[in-house]
Amino acid sequence: MNLLQLVGSIALCQLVGISGAFFTVKAIPSWYKRLKKPSFNPPNWIFGPVWTLLYTLMGIALYRLWQLDPSTGGRSLALTFFLIQLSLNALWTPLFFGFKALWPAFVEILFLLAAILATIYQLAQVDSFSAWLLVPYVFCVAFATLLNYSLAKLNSK
Repeated sequence: MNLLQLVGSIALCQLVGISGAFFTVKAIPSWYKRLKKPSFNPPNWIFGPVWTLLYTLMGIALYRLWQLDPSTGGRSLALTFFLIQLSLNALWTPLFFGFKALWPAFVEILFLLAAILATIYQLAQVDSFSAWLLVPYVFCVAFATLLNYSLAKLNSK
């Protein structure tokens, strides 16, 4: 096990989450607080711990993927899908909280959800354990998709 690569993989994924904080810190106590919310909207305090865990699981999956022999069939495609979904993940927060663009964020999160599913599918071909590590993530993003849609619908003028 290469501890430095493991820490680096987790740090890369955590950086995506941390970068989103730039937008959420200002928006949550002001703009987001004033939005009409659906009855199933979770309390704000739960998002930090849940996403910290999800980014950690993503980092472990990324580490395991990088540890595979580069000639492993499907590894490059899995890595490409992983980086695409990570990039889409990073884009959602500025769209939603930064630009306050609820409908564009909803469209973007649909692409994110599809990218995560493609990543899980491809990971399952090369390392099923890594694929399973992303299952909680896809469920959380599916819930976030429903929440995003509901917020957009409730707050459309």
